[in-house]
Amino acid sequence: MTTAATDTWADAWAVANLLARDRLLCGAVVRASAGPPRDAWVAAYRAAATGPVLRLPLGIDDDRLLGGIDLAATLAAGRPVAALGLLTEAAGGTVIVPMAERIETGLAGRLAAAVDAGKVRIILLDEGEGDEAVPPALAERCAFWLRLPDTLGRRCSEPDAVTGVHASPSEAVVLPEAAVDTLCATAFAFGVDSARAAVFAVVVARGCAALAGRDAVDDDDLATAARLVLGPRATRLPTPPADDASGPDDSPEPARDSEPPPSADDADDNGDDVTSGDAALTERIVEATGATLPPGLVAALTAGRAPPGRGSGGGAARAGVRGRPLPSRAGAPRGRQRLALVDTLRAAAPWQKLRRTAGELRVMVRRDDFRVARFAEQSATTTIFAVDASGSAAIARLAEAKGAVELLLAEAYVTRAHVALVAFRGTAAEVVLPPTRSLARAKRALAGLAGGGGTPLAAGLDTAGDLARAARRGGRTALVVVLTDGRANIARDGTASRVRAAADAIAAARGFAADRIAAAFIDTSVHPRPEGVALASAMAARYVALPVAGAAAMAGVIRALGAP
Repeated sequence: MTTAATDTWADAWAVANLLARDRLLCGAVVRASAGPPRDAWVAAYRAAATGPVLRLPLGIDDDRLLGGIDLAATLAAGRPVAALGLLTEAAGGTVIVPMAERIETGLAGRLAAAVDAGKVRIILLDEGEGDEAVPPALAERCAFWLRLPDTLGRRCSEPDAVTGVHASPSEAVVLPEAAVDTLCATAFAFGVDSARAAVFAVVVARGCAALAGRDAVDDDDLATAARLVLGPRATRLPTPPADDASGPDDSPEPARDSEPPPSADDADDNGDDVTSGDAALTERIVEATGATLPPGLVAALTAGRAPPGRGSGGGAARAGVRGRPLPSRAGAPRGRQRLALVDTLRAAAPWQKLRRTAGELRVMVRRDDFRVARFAEQSATTTIFAVDASGSAAIARLAEAKGAVELLLAEAYVTRAHVALVAFRGTAAEVVLPPTRSLARAKRALAGLAGGGGTPLAAGLDTAGDLARAARRGGRTALVVVLTDGRANIARDGTASRVRAAADAIAAARGFAADRIAAAFIDTSVHPRPEGVALASAMAARYVALPVAGAAAMAGVIRALGAP
């Protein structure tokens, strides 16, 4: 095994040990594919942890997670019988969440509430690829973001099991105030703006000192805490120190927000001790943390992109509870599912002579008799038009958009679809038509829409994206259709700057791809330009060059892309 891989595994074992010792660390995100390396790390944590360590089943419902009524036991006993939830069973212990990048938003919220209440710690096993990641609400509450190597190699530094009280074993460790300042300065240098991260780093520094048998935190403990907690959360590279190679009469002006340099007397009094809190210690910690950043993270930060594993995560589709009835299936009702009572009684009827005792008149229903009602629910759709209403050609574009909206609304009564319209012009974007199926309301809103002014493309994309996310939270399928030539000239803050406006538009477009919002980009320029292609690529949207189109043709294109 290479030295880098050995150091990575040493950190991995340290994470398992620290997390098992201290509940204040809350949890860890472990990004690795299923295999021997991940199994070895989980086994090491199980050996070090006290309290139950339970695995969260995929597709768990609220009754199994939070507790509820045991229907089979209730029917058998003739009185309500409560069933313990998994979070109750794991109280004081750890919940391991497999495929954490795919859990739905509701489940993520319930786990986050359990962590905030101090009931459990969580280990999120992230198997995502690319931008797939665990929900940010859960990742934020985990002290460690760990990426395991692909190979296990020699397990020379696997931790021993930890025994003792796990509430907060490092409380007796002395933590100088200057050490807290150093960790906060390191967090600021790497663009970590989370208060939780700084708190976690302080707890880890004390934990490292406690593991080493020291009664006070030293420089190595601070470096380890910064490397394990702050490094994986970095969103930027530290600013390099100013060059001192200037001429004698050309001294650079000090930075506006920088602290004044220490005097010579102060330098004599301050040594390398952690309690001094001097700038040299902070620089050493920052350099040590930056030297251990993963190559992929360094490349992403250098290119100005968000570090991998910072997406929002995807959610599962809601189960159908209405619509055209389908044949029932065997199984106990979970969550929002309904019990098919007639089918359940029909399944139990043939067994009554065997189940009943003499004089028994009740219908004896067992768990195997339960049937769950099923429905064929057609997913409702919301199509959101984001129309560029700027410039001299706005009238033609708006006329086409108005006609397409009216044609689609005429079909919405049959398909239960909604249509919305966002217009961006001047310095801002406006929701001209909220999601609606009312043709009369749509005509009134479209009739008063005017055009002209600049092109705030980023504002238009942000507004359309917010509508799509709101529709998705309501259980609807959202499709955003952008009609523009792609040449932005108004930045997000309303100032006129083509360079900043283009950068803001690309950033807003990447939000569509990160949140998996279905989108279509219709280039309305007379001659297609590379700006439109770049935006469509950043949005992960289908690109259609449509310099001349009538309302019917545009509606046909949108319908082919998935709208009703």
